Amino acid sequence: MNGSRIAPWLTESRWPTVPIRLVARLGSGHTPSRSKPEYWTDCTAPWITLADVWQLRSGQRNAITETKEKISPLGLANSSAVLHPPGTVILSRTASVGFSAIMGTEMATSQDFATWTCGPRLEPRYLLHALRGMAPDLRRIATGSTHKTIYMPDIEQLRIPLPSMEEQCRIADYLDAEAARIDHLAILRQRQASVLEERYASAVSELTTPDITSGQVRSETWPWLPQSVATARLGYMARVQTGVTVHGGREPGADDAEFPYLRVANVQGEWVDLTEIKTITIPRDMARRSFLHRGDIVMTEANGNPDNLGRGAVWNGEIANMVHQNHVFAIRVDRNKLIPEYLSALLASNHGRRYFRFTSNQVGIATTSSSKVLAFPVPLLDPSQQATVVTEYQKLRTTIMRTRSALTRQLGVLAERRQALITAAVTGQFDVSTASGRNVTDGVPT
Repeated sequence: MNGSRIAPWLTESRWPTVPIRLVARLGSGHTPSRSKPEYWTDCTAPWITLADVWQLRSGQRNAITETKEKISPLGLANSSAVLHPPGTVILSRTASVGFSAIMGTEMATSQDFATWTCGPRLEPRYLLHALRGMAPDLRRIATGSTHKTIYMPDIEQLRIPLPSMEEQCRIADYLDAEAARIDHLAILRQRQASVLEERYASAVSELTTPDITSGQVRSETWPWLPQSVATARLGYMARVQTGVTVHGGREPGADDAEFPYLRVANVQGEWVDLTEIKTITIPRDMARRSFLHRGDIVMTEANGNPDNLGRGAVWNGEIANMVHQNHVFAIRVDRNKLIPEYLSALLASNHGRRYFRFTSNQVGIATTSSSKVLAFPVPLLDPSQQATVVTEYQKLRTTIMRTRSALTRQLGVLAERRQALITAAVTGQFDVSTASGRNVTDGVPT
């Protein structure tokens, strides 16, 4: 694949572009055999693996100095892994694609990374910013059904503009400062979003469990609830419907039909994302057992963020004949006892979040089960009281969603400006020696 096809914006460069491998030594890494315990004793050298990608995701950290694992001299000697010198630039190319950093000390990597040790014509910080400018393009070209990967032949074709070393250093200094300024604004917005979520949970809690902060004697079973709050198990007023298991090896049958299919990715806390709906071909009788009904609460059984575990959205029947995945619970309430929107509010409250955090399994990602869902203690209100809570909850949720959406848009604009600033700077579309990143139009200084 031609380098300019990978990142078409490179054609706008005022400087000639060159393959990175011509100005930096291209390398990679390896994993010593796990079946040889002697390779994994006396490990002293930092060894970058996919477990360290979390340090790189935000793009706010230029240098990496600490790793989750280390590698031993014997492991190095008996594998293709090598120690790279400080200043070597790394790029994740498998599973988590397109994240980059500079080695702050002598380090090795797993085979999931490409490395460039810069020669005398290339400044590592300039290369780092150029790779970050390419990140969206690199993710676009990654291939693979299980784990997306950029293969080494494509890595070998990557090109960058090559101004003088003096100019590279000026660009790197400029981008270090201006990217940090944009990152600071993004951090402030993220903090605002975090505070918003905390206040939202507290406000919903005041509606659903108004005595939660009154200082009364706490329940022995659920210490965050006062004893004055009477509860009943959700299982007395609702049931949990199981979903369809995806089974690629199932033989097709005469009764098969295609149905829209609600996946884990569609369930986003208190709302359902219908942007992308996939379909599944299964027997009609199997589908009927997993149809969603208007008023069902949909909830995932697992979530990477424990704070979102147990939050449920009301299904309003937006799509007919919708079936749901087996990893999505469909809670169907007895309408004479429980209003679906009231249950959704309870699940969003501190009570709901604490219950599922308290009862979840935390191995890997946080998970729950249908039995724990049915055991959820529901504060008892009569239907008219529930309706009053729901009215206030929906007003609050509308306001919060509007504010949340505004913060999300602002974070998106900051990310776009950061990206545009990097690509414009490394291609020389403005003079960084005179530019001020505070005068930004569509992400490009003026």
